[in-house]
Amino acid sequence: MKKLSILFVMLFLFGCQTKEKFSTFLIETTEGNIKIKLYNETPKHRDNFIKLANEKFYENILFHRVIKDFMIQTGDPESKNATPEQQLGKGGPGYTIDAEFNPNLIHKRGAIAAARMPDMMNPEKKSSGSQFYIVTGKKYNAKELDEFEKKLKMFKRDQNFSLKEHQKKAYTTIGGVPHLDNDYTVFGEVIEGMDIVDKISNTKTKPGDRPLSDIKIVKIKQL
Repeated sequence: MKKLSILFVMLFLFGCQTKEKFSTFLIETTEGNIKIKLYNETPKHRDNFIKLANEKFYENILFHRVIKDFMIQTGDPESKNATPEQQLGKGGPGYTIDAEFNPNLIHKRGAIAAARMPDMMNPEKKSSGSQFYIVTGKKYNAKELDEFEKKLKMFKRDQNFSLKEHQKKAYTTIGGVPHLDNDYTVFGEVIEGMDIVDKISNTKTKPGDRPLSDIKIVKIKQL
């Protein structure tokens, strides 16, 4: 009986550890390293990122869209060896990924989310097969967030819309981009290297939000 009890405890502990296990990666960029983890709650996006990273898909791809206090975006394969005047942002691996919205996974500072085509041509809000962005955003005080919530209510044409408590807490303490929640799939977050994300976010850009000087992913490796 005692042996069975010990076995049960071991299995329980192993199960808890398994649930808490995340896929972690190191994104090496020309500006420094960013360590990320992927969420198990978004398995399609997680597995696709793992696949592309292991295939070295992201090597030498640019951060082609950078907007201060909003986000930095990468993952367009057409950015490899792109000319300075080349328009970027439409490339991918040739497929999309079904949306995996989760109300608990929000656009807080450091969140990693999949880019996608606009609603008009993509009503199902499917994600790009490779392009993703890292959120920088801004921090709101309570009054600012209340006003923002009212604007979102009008934009969504839903008088019953309201931000949840975990959203309010995140956006008033660490910041982020609340209006993207449940519209773009969040599938991971930065766990080290937000100083590098901020450094990229603060770079000077040209019209079209592409950095004046190329900033690229050197490689991504699974940890």
